[in-house]
Amino acid sequence: MSRKALQHLGADERFAALIRSVGPPRLQIQRQRSPYEALVRAIAHQQLHGRAAEAILARFAALFPGEAFPEPQVVLATADEALRGCGFSGSKIAAIRDICAKALDGTIPSRRQSARLDDEALIERLTRIRGVGRWTVEMLLIFTLGRPDVLPVDDFGVREGYRVLHGLDAQPKPKALAEIGLAWAPYRSFATWYLYRAAEQGRAQTSRA
Repeated sequence: MSRKALQHLGADERFAALIRSVGPPRLQIQRQRSPYEALVRAIAHQQLHGRAAEAILARFAALFPGEAFPEPQVVLATADEALRGCGFSGSKIAAIRDICAKALDGTIPSRRQSARLDDEALIERLTRIRGVGRWTVEMLLIFTLGRPDVLPVDDFGVREGYRVLHGLDAQPKPKALAEIGLAWAPYRSFATWYLYRAAEQGRAQTSRA
């Protein structure tokens, strides 16, 4: 699929140059991770630097020795004080508890069940959960479920990458980027990955200036 994606995106000269600069896509899809686990991890990462979030998740995992990742019923039985001791805020604890409850009642599907739902159905279903917005589900679709055609137009990095790639003074608005991105279908997840790389190149150029 990545070869077809590169051929499709590479029809655009700017994307072709970016692809030559960066190389093949490395989406690092977490194929062993359940949607439930991915959402808990996403909550930990909200509004935090990656290292800080991973430190919190390490303390969280230490509460449940011997488990690859704690089952939702085990987390629900854990006291707020213990979760707060990991570094979770009160709002994040509430969100994690709702994720656990929604995993148990079937709102959050398993990976196998997810395969029977299209992207928009999963977004509509999972954004009912406390603390889970569209962007969070889009990240799950791309990096956990490996969906190939997702473009998170509200993502600052994606819009900044487009701005850098095209040498614009301002980022496109989400609605405009959604229209532009139709040309990248059915490989918009790959376009997303490359736009992140373009944004990184833009930051590197700015720091050298």
